[in-house]
This record gives sequence, structure tokens and C-alpha cells, in this order.
Amino acid sequence: MTSDHLSNTFAALADPTRRAILAKLASGEASVTQLAEPFEMSMPAISKHLKVLERAGLIARGREAQWRPCRLEPAPLKQVAGWVEHYRQFWEQSFDRLEDYLRELKTNESRNHESRFKERKNAGKQRKK
Repeated sequence: MTSDHLSNTFAALADPTRRAILAKLASGEASVTQLAEPFEMSMPAISKHLKVLERAGLIARGREAQWRPCRLEPAPLKQVAGWVEHYRQFWEQSFDRLEDYLRELKTNESRNHESRFKERKNAGKQRKK
């Protein structure tokens, strides 16, 4: 996926209305009217959102007589998921390294605490003599 396609996909996904439209289409085809139902906006505004989604390749519109069904096109979402997966792995590895480092600090702190405790204990025994 070229960065322009990726940018278009992310730009389309940036809007909550468009994400809601995609969520609706994830359960199957729907008409523009059906997609517009939950929103308090004009049909031209919904059409603009659909055009953005269509340009990003996230939806396709068909024509069956008077019905113009919209359907989800999953390929761009799969490509975004692949792109995000790379960074998820990076962060997971970073968190694993951080966890190892914190475990090491805790172990060293515990050793230092035990060492100080033994020193105090020995110092107390020395004073009693």
C-alpha cells in the first residue's frame, strides 16, 4: 500500500461518522438511507462522507434498480492492520524490555535492602559485645 493510499485511508477513518458507517456496513450491505438513519445530518452530508470512504477504497457502491447498496471493502482495513501490527510488535518488544529492566531493578533493590539489613544486624551485634 503506498503512503498516499494509507494517508487516504487514515483520513477517512479519522471521522467518527465515517467509522460508524463502516461499523454498520460490517454487518452487511445497506442503502444510503439506511446508513443515514442514525445521524442528524442531511443526505448530501452523508453522501459526502460516503464519497470520502469510496475514494479511500473502504466502501463500494452498487446499483440494483432503484436500490444503491453500499458494502464494506475490507482490503484497505487489512492493509492498515498490517501497518499497525508492525508498530504493535515494536511496542510489545519495548514493553518486554522495560519489564525485564524493572524486574532487574527490583531484584537489585531487594539485594541492596538485604545487604543493608545484614549490615545493621551485624552492627547491632558488634555494639552488644
